[in-house]
Amino acid sequence: MPAMDSSVLDDPHSGALALPAAEALAARLPRGPSGHYDELYGRPWSDDLLSEAPESIAASAQLAPAWASFFSSIGERGFAELGERQARLTRQIRENGVTYNVYADESNLQRPWPVDLFPLLVPAHEWAQIEVGIAQRVRVLDAVMADMYGPQRLLREGLIPPALVQGHPDYLRAMHGVKPVGGTYLHIVAFDLARGPKGNWWVVSQRTQAPSGLGYLLENRLAVSSQFPRAFERMHVRRLAATYRSLVESLKSMAPGGSDAHIALLTPGPYNETYFEQSYLARYLGVTLVEGSDLTVRDQKLYLKTLRGLQRVHALIRRVDDGFVDPLEMRADSRLGVPGLFQAVRAGNVLMANHPGAGFLESSALLGFLPALARHLLSEELSLPALHTWWCGEPA
Repeated sequence: MPAMDSSVLDDPHSGALALPAAEALAARLPRGPSGHYDELYGRPWSDDLLSEAPESIAASAQLAPAWASFFSSIGERGFAELGERQARLTRQIRENGVTYNVYADESNLQRPWPVDLFPLLVPAHEWAQIEVGIAQRVRVLDAVMADMYGPQRLLREGLIPPALVQGHPDYLRAMHGVKPVGGTYLHIVAFDLARGPKGNWWVVSQRTQAPSGLGYLLENRLAVSSQFPRAFERMHVRRLAATYRSLVESLKSMAPGGSDAHIALLTPGPYNETYFEQSYLARYLGVTLVEGSDLTVRDQKLYLKTLRGLQRVHALIRRVDDGFVDPLEMRADSRLGVPGLFQAVRAGNVLMANHPGAGFLESSALLGFLPALARHLLSEELSLPALHTWWCGEPA
């Protein structure tokens, strides 16, 4: 599906008057299926409204404050230019080289990254709820990973079935007993979220091994905001730069080199489906984009090969899956990783984001156990619900 720019509004009521003109513009847009939550109006859409004329809809239904502000900002002229703006957006994406290469495509073509013209507007109070819920889930997942590669009390106490973890292909026994530099296992976690029929947010899935999206998120924001500069300025859309800066500062604070730590982003290479994003993200963060062949391990330390000699690497943002990271201990046929990298991690000489072995946390079956794990590990109830899942190893 097309990627949408998630724009968080510091003040959703800033200039957000539900003007009849704005509602009339919105009423001309196609509606979703009955019973689905309608972003424009901030409530479930019904067949009763669908049966009415657009003029009646505009008169009887009030836009959500954020969307009222958006449409009043672009005005009638901006609405009439939507086709032209979509064409400009598509052209900008193509000229910037934003691509996504589909592995299943035998032609190995790089396809333009599809972006929806309209941003997804998230009011500040809703984002605050999402932020709290996501941060809480990350704390639970990090604690679960620490236990699974440490004392494994959760298994002995019956809170997680042993087969769910130890039978998962991405659980790395080679990492048992290995504590990460800085004490944090998960530095970057991606969550897929969706609205329920009543508008509440649900977790659909989670990505913990080598999650993608940070680069596309940034490109989406820049591309979409360039088509609606007045609306973004008027609505005080929250900026993203601080988030990326915080990520780099956090990695440096935990890495062996401290504030002078050299950070690199490990990519599988230009044939990877998200290579554009990886190179774009590395450039924006100011870190070195490297492939496995650019690195070497000497005396349990990671180095970058340069014309001036070896240069120490203290932290590695990896976009290579666990099975390909170290051909000495994982897949011997891998040409994407670095021989001896796991040993450098064991020695505490390099921080890896994320720590090897996080892939088992992506299991959909684990979602069903997280509420009980949150109560046990944090003494908290999960504030953000997830889709109900069932591990088939459980008794009926």
